[in-house]
Amino acid sequence: MSSEFVIHLAGEAVYTVLKTSAPMLVIGLVVGLIISIFQATTQIQEQTLAFVPKIVAVLLAILFFGPWILTTLVDYTYNLFNNLHKFIG
Repeated sequence: MSSEFVIHLAGEAVYTVLKTSAPMLVIGLVVGLIISIFQATTQIQEQTLAFVPKIVAVLLAILFFGPWILTTLVDYTYNLFNNLHKFIG
């Protein structure tokens, strides 16, 4: 296995992880920002208030984006095995 091949596979893996986790991270960030603005305007300083809405938002995002994430991961896995098969055989 050449070093370029391994670096390419590692780069594709990192890109796939970032691409599939981005929707949940962005939604969690937006919900956290909205909760923080709400806390600042009402002067409620409860640290645990932001956890439940963020967890619910991320779980809903996983349900909504789940099929796309699964398709992306299956495509990556297929391409990974296909590239390894071409390289080995």
